[in-house]
Order: sequence, then C-alpha cells, then structure tokens
Amino acid sequence: MDYFLTEEQQMIVETARGITEEKIIPQRAELDEKNEFPTSILQDMAKADLFSIIVPEEFGGLGCGCFEIVLALEELARGCVGVATSFAASTLGIFPVLIAGSEELKERYLPDIAEGTKWAAFGLTESNAGSDASGIQTTAVLDGDEWVLNGTKQWITNGGEAQIYSIVALTDPSKGARGASIFVVEDGDPGFSYGKKENKMGIRSSATRELIMKDCRIPKNRLVGRRGTGFITVMKTLDVSRPGIAALGVGLGQAALDEAVPYAKQRVQFGRPIISFQAVLHILADMAIQVEAARAIVYAAARHIDSNPKNMSKASSMCKVFATDMAMKVTVDAVQVLGGYGYMKEYPVEKMMRDAKILQIYEGTNQIQRNVIGQELNKEYA
Repeated sequence: MDYFLTEEQQMIVETARGITEEKIIPQRAELDEKNEFPTSILQDMAKADLFSIIVPEEFGGLGCGCFEIVLALEELARGCVGVATSFAASTLGIFPVLIAGSEELKERYLPDIAEGTKWAAFGLTESNAGSDASGIQTTAVLDGDEWVLNGTKQWITNGGEAQIYSIVALTDPSKGARGASIFVVEDGDPGFSYGKKENKMGIRSSATRELIMKDCRIPKNRLVGRRGTGFITVMKTLDVSRPGIAALGVGLGQAALDEAVPYAKQRVQFGRPIISFQAVLHILADMAIQVEAARAIVYAAARHIDSNPKNMSKASSMCKVFATDMAMKVTVDAVQVLGGYGYMKEYPVEKMMRDAKILQIYEGTNQIQRNVIGQELNKEYA
C-alpha cells in the first residue's frame, strides 16, 4: 500500500533496504551460527547516516522522528532481527539524553552517535526488576563531585559493545520509583565491567551481557535531567522506542511472507504447486493480511507519537503488541508452509521463528503492554 512517504523518508527506506540486501542477508546465517556481533554492518550503517536519523540537526543529525526510525528498522529487520536490534538498542540507549539531557551532555554524546563512531545501550533491567521496573536495586550516591554507582544490570542489549550507557539507579531508595535517576556511564569508567555474553535462542548476532558497577565513579555532570526524575524519563523513552520494536515485527513478518510465497509456488505435491491448494493459500492470505495490518498500525502510531508527544502510551503499546504477536504467528506459519525444509537451517524461516519470540518479551512484555492499554482505557472512560 502507498503510505505517501516524503522524498527523505523514501531515501531512508532505500538506504536501509540496500544495506539489508547487500550486507545483512549474505551474512545473517553465519552471524547467527557464530553468535557474532555485526560490527562491520553497523559501521556500514554509520557510513550511510542511519545512526543520525533521530539526532537533531544542531548535533550533526537528520533531525527526524519516530516514523523515520520505524521505516529504517522495518527494512533492517527484513534481513535479520538480531542485526536490527543492535542498531535499535543504540537508539534506545541515547533516548534519555535526547529527552532529558542537558545541553552539555547532548554536545558531548550526540555528535558521536550521529556519526556512528560510538554506540549506546540502555541499562534498566535487573534480576529482580523486569516487568516491575520499580524493583531496581542499583544505587547512586553523591560523593563530592562524583556519583558512585553500585549494582548489576541484566540482559542488556549491546552490553560490552556500546561505549555509552544510560543507567537507571536509585538516588533515594526510600522513595522507591520516585527516587530513581538516570546517569551516563562510559565504557572504561573505573568500577564498570561486563558479565559473560549470553547464549540466546534467537537474535544471536546481538550482544547481551550484564553491566556490573562496583564503586563505579562518574563525574557529577553525567546525571541526566533532574535528580529523582529517572522513571519519568524511562517511561517517555519506552513510549518512543516501542514502535521501533513493532517495526522489527513488521519487517520480520514481511521477510517470512517473502520466503513462504515463492516456496509455495515452486514446491510440487500431488502433481501441482502447493499454492494451488486452498489450505496453503489461506495460510498465505492470512499472513499477508496480518503483515499489512501491523504495518498500518505501526505507521499510524509512529506518526501519532511525532505529532502528539504528550499522549502516546496507548498507541505505543498497541502497535508493539499487535505487530510482535503478528511476527510470532506469521513466522510459525512460514515454517509450516515450508514443512520439513522450514525446520532446517538451510532455510531462513527457522531462524525467523526463533528471532520472533523475543519481540514479545523485551522492552516490556506484551502482557505488560496490555496492562498499559487497559489502564489508558480506564482513564479515557472515567
């Protein structure tokens, strides 16, 4: 369908599509098998200015919004959700600075992000703080002109690969979530280290590690926004970033459809292509309907967020739930259409099915998203 993209938006799509077809698809199976971070591909993205999409023009970026990053992520996910997640996680990691950072912090970090010479990551999740983000235990204590951080973050995408980390820590534990703040920690800061690289079911080309802070000292000016406003910034960050996860679902669903239809056209059983059998044809039709419906809600939500930044939680959660649930179902259907071949690593759909599952889990499980949607409905109908 025609979504009436501007010339700049179409250029972003074509740029991301070129990287997907020329760089990602030829390497995705090897990266997955070796559990290897896609450093060279991210460098290609940097040369193509994809990292500059969400950075304001005054800091060397393109100054685009949520919709443009959604367009790029959809195309990248057609090649590999693991690679696309590595790119998306850097955007997520710098959002707190974009949303609440001082001019000093923006001037320090945003130009490098725009150039793609440095990558970012977002440190929120802990062993006892996943869906319940208010359960974090990492602390930050002011000691003279330095903050001293102690705690461990778990399952952090881009951990050990990024150079810039937005870390959520309690500056006043007695206040719970109202006592949280966000800090920028840099690779190489004293007392900052990484745990082992996790061995995951899917998105294996992305890096997932623990972030360990043991008397980690950082300068006082690395506080993002005002002290105690960390969770407000976290919620705003996730509201803006979740359409990106939804876009990964759309790209993945489209990739699965692109594998299933040609296979069904050439696979012959009982003397004719299996696409001529109504049972298969209906599966493919439902896949196409779901992908296009997901694309529509994701695009609409992203455009809504760009135009209504103060009222975006429901739209953000709705598109994340719908598109990622779609990706899980459509990839399972693609494996079914390909039958035994679909279960083999020689064909990409088994990897797509493995990659799809995490989309329903990270950046807020889809059950939590339904809670958010329900709470927003409760407010609307009060």
